[in-house]
Amino acid sequence: MEAMEMESEKSLQRKQATYTSLDEQFKIQKETYRGQQYSQIYFARLHLMRTLLHSLVPNLKPHLPVCTVLQLEQGKECVIVGTLYKHMKLKPCVLDEYSKERSVTPLVKPHNFMHPDDKLVLEDDSGRVKLAGSVLLPSVYVTGIVVALHGEETGAGDFLVQDVLEAGLAPQIELPLKPREDKYVVFVSGLSVGSSTFNPLQFQLLVDHITGHLGDEKEQSIAAEIVHIVVAGNSIEIPSGLLNGQNLASKDQSRLSEPVKELDILLTQIAASLPLDIMPGPNDPANFSLPQQPLHRCLFPGSSAYNTFRSCTNPHCFELDNIRFLGTSGQNVDDLEKYSEAKDKIAFMERTLRWRHLAPTAPNTLGCYPFTDRDPFFIESCPHVYFVGNQDKYKTDLIKGSEGQLVRLICIPKFCETGVAVVLNLRNLECHILSFGTEFCS
Repeated sequence: MEAMEMESEKSLQRKQATYTSLDEQFKIQKETYRGQQYSQIYFARLHLMRTLLHSLVPNLKPHLPVCTVLQLEQGKECVIVGTLYKHMKLKPCVLDEYSKERSVTPLVKPHNFMHPDDKLVLEDDSGRVKLAGSVLLPSVYVTGIVVALHGEETGAGDFLVQDVLEAGLAPQIELPLKPREDKYVVFVSGLSVGSSTFNPLQFQLLVDHITGHLGDEKEQSIAAEIVHIVVAGNSIEIPSGLLNGQNLASKDQSRLSEPVKELDILLTQIAASLPLDIMPGPNDPANFSLPQQPLHRCLFPGSSAYNTFRSCTNPHCFELDNIRFLGTSGQNVDDLEKYSEAKDKIAFMERTLRWRHLAPTAPNTLGCYPFTDRDPFFIESCPHVYFVGNQDKYKTDLIKGSEGQLVRLICIPKFCETGVAVVLNLRNLECHILSFGTEFCS
């Protein structure tokens, strides 16, 4: 009897965190598609950002008037606000596939379409003007960003840029007073269940660690401090060649559903132990265009039986103990890498925050729903944690804004290739990795 009492005293209780979903802005519910094009989402973006930038200009450039493109006068300094358009020589065009003559454009690397001759144009409601000068680098910017530019019109009709005014980091809700106890959030992405690189044992080790079935008492006490897990896209990989538009044979149908069933078995183990958010990615059975809607719960009969299981949108926004998280499955940053340059993915992430737009290349080169009266990717409130999934390697940084904003940036690597998951401490926003390997020495 005494031994049983001692055992119960030793049992560990998992810590809890208050969760609030903020995905409402990314859900397509009452939207109706009536054949509309994308001009309306660009107009909504320009209206939002122009109001914001107009309020910043008096503080940054109080002596300068704000003009439209049509109001420009040669030699007169002013500030203009508009949407950037980047004319790219090597940008792929679907019509090229049907052109009778072969293109003389040189072959380019598939991951980047930059060219030294790329030019920037600024466009507002009244017109458009070519941009000149060395201040605004075409290699940094992409089509779809709204900026304020200080400069003057030249004799050639171009606008000579002298300074660039970006929106900067959005206002941030105050971080809660630092708790005295550690609480951890685990991020994992790119599981690719069903692919040739997926290692079931590797992911089972992660599941066992999170659920406290691995290691000694010290390891288990750390596992009990994990309060949430986020699966950031590309959880499934359907075997190539199956979805070719033909009717599937019964054996192929089972091959199609096997990866989903296997994923459900693994997620059920996690959902039985702690709260779990799963986001769709480009390879998952969800809509292609951003914002991707939640994966249907019928795909996960086992894990969806638990109220800890949440199928979420991509992008995904939520709060844990009043700490705001914002993240994507990687499409926004991967697309920026194709049409601009930066030293690493973290730099792209920082740019999206300073531009106050989660996916500036949508809808130009990144598919998105043709919203008519809003732009859901506008960043109204700066997150405390900003994560991007399905990256080649783990990287993190802590950036500070001009008004004291503090943001932890996280690149989550593909788990099926690296065996790495990322752990964040809610107490101090510090990060470390969990790395799992299954190589055996002979």
